[in-house]
Amino acid sequence: MSGSKRGVWIGGVLALAVLAGGTVGTLYAMRAGPFKAAVNAPPEKSDLARFAVGGLAALETPAVLETAPDYVFQDRAGADVRFADFRGKVVLINLWAMWCAPCRTEMPTIAALAEAYPDGDLVVLPINVDTGEDAVADAKSFIDVHEPLPFYGDTRFQLPFEFPGKGKMPQTILLDRQGRIRAAFSGEADWASAEARALIDAVRAEPA
Repeated sequence: MSGSKRGVWIGGVLALAVLAGGTVGTLYAMRAGPFKAAVNAPPEKSDLARFAVGGLAALETPAVLETAPDYVFQDRAGADVRFADFRGKVVLINLWAMWCAPCRTEMPTIAALAEAYPDGDLVVLPINVDTGEDAVADAKSFIDVHEPLPFYGDTRFQLPFEFPGKGKMPQTILLDRQGRIRAAFSGEADWASAEARALIDAVRAEPA
């Protein structure tokens, strides 16, 4: 093969390679684009997302409903308690500890929320996650000045990792009458606010 013909042949092969590479790259981009978008898509939210405003702007309202974990914690007397024990009621769970300053700061608002629903249709469950006898004793003394809140404890410090906040503190979770997680919030909030009560009333108004 002459030099000129060899050069034309090599040039043609290179052109085809570039064309093929461009085509493959285009196909890859077409296929990767939707996949990448799907991976980065935010989780779907329920219609309760309309209450994620003001101080509750970071409220999580999952569209896919999961039942609260079948986890055993204790009441003040040391008796075992499960979330299933409260089925039929709307439940507000607040996970707190004495070492968590925002937990202590928001506790008066949680007590005020409990006072606003004296008929018992809303159950407010503040669950302390302190460990050690002295810390638990301090927690009991603290909750006693926030009537009408009861004392519940999880001395294994596991519950914060069982809910959407995955260990964040404080963490507040709202369950519907079927015991399903309808909303979750990590951090300090005013649970006696109009936004919080509107959220709770919306879940209370749902059919049992």
